[in-house]
Amino acid sequence: MDQLKQSLLEAPIIEKNGYHYFVHPISDGVPKLDPTLLREIVIRIIRKAELEEVDRIVTPAAMGIHISTAVSLMTDIPLTVIRKRQYGLDDEVAIAQKTGYSENQMYINDVREGERVLVLDDVLSTGGTLAAVLDALGEIGAEVVDTVAVIKKVGGENKVDDAGYDVKTLINVDVVDGEVVIIDEEGDQ
Repeated sequence: MDQLKQSLLEAPIIEKNGYHYFVHPISDGVPKLDPTLLREIVIRIIRKAELEEVDRIVTPAAMGIHISTAVSLMTDIPLTVIRKRQYGLDDEVAIAQKTGYSENQMYINDVREGERVLVLDDVLSTGGTLAAVLDALGEIGAEVVDTVAVIKKVGGENKVDDAGYDVKTLINVDVVDGEVVIIDEEGDQ
């Protein structure tokens, strides 16, 4: 059994405002993130993603940073982090981020028209963050070559699917009766 699958099966479940949420080192930073788990995930992303034409990796803060940094180090593709802090730079683009349990503003800096990007994220659940990011990148004029989320939580609204975006995932899960259930060990292609 691979480490990602095993770590998800062992993940504790909490409830936030009626939303059943698994607590996992990739999506939450707790419990500790074992380097072998991160390495397994990075290798799987590199094998699954279309990387040949990518100029830049783009990831939303905060939990996509460690994954994207590791992929950047392995591929020599530069990385841009979409931040929750406004800097007021000339090319800054604001994004309204709405997840299953929160609403925030995020800001893209240093992504240009015509750049080919790989978007990486930790979890695809409601799709609120990724849909907003992909919409904003389209408005900038960046070409999204590929989008990969490590974990997809199925069983609810998915704004990314509703907007017609394709997102590859490494594993698909649901939370049923307070436990993580593996729906697809290979994720979405």
